[in-house]
Amino acid sequence: FLLEDTKHVIREAAKKSCFICCKMGASITCCETSCPRTFHLPCAPDGECVTQYFGTYRSFCWEHRPQQALQPRPSQENTCSICLDTVEDRISYKTMGCPACQDTRFHRHCIQRLALHSGIAFRCPCCLNQEVFMMEMLTMGIRLSKSPPPWQSDQEAGPSQQRHGRCDAATCLCPGGREHAEADGPWQLWLCSSCAAQGTHRHCPSLGNSKYTWECNTC
Repeated sequence: FLLEDTKHVIREAAKKSCFICCKMGASITCCETSCPRTFHLPCAPDGECVTQYFGTYRSFCWEHRPQQALQPRPSQENTCSICLDTVEDRISYKTMGCPACQDTRFHRHCIQRLALHSGIAFRCPCCLNQEVFMMEMLTMGIRLSKSPPPWQSDQEAGPSQQRHGRCDAATCLCPGGREHAEADGPWQLWLCSSCAAQGTHRHCPSLGNSKYTWECNTC
């Protein structure tokens, strides 16, 4: 029955077009009742759509996605608390805030990278609130890694549990070889955001056009 259900989903998706890229094969439908919009998961950021990676994994189009109920702060400095670059002067899809301290602002892509890096230790980078902050971020479509943060894993790991440290791209372009890694730049080593058991340099072909995260072929 599961195989037949999967085939049915694929057949139905083949008939639907993504409202963002206009190509066929859109398998995700907005959860809002009677909303006809469908889209591809990779297209979601371009269309400012939200997918909640918990519970029933609900997805929403740009019109029906959940909104943060934070008030604008006229006296607040409009800078991201993570990268320190400028953010919008209002809460939007790209600019988010902490529901606990209300003052913290950050880019969506910055907080997403922090969530994947921090794992179960994910919390507000300023007030350090965890419970309220984490629930809000999950509701707003931020994907959270379920693994311990790297700094904790490195301390507790034994010889057989060390952090993956090589590029697994089919063709590695790094002059220093597959095991060479730098803190930033083209030879920074990114681990798979789902399993962390595969890695690739930012400049190697397997990363494609991704700007913030990468998943290996297995995941």
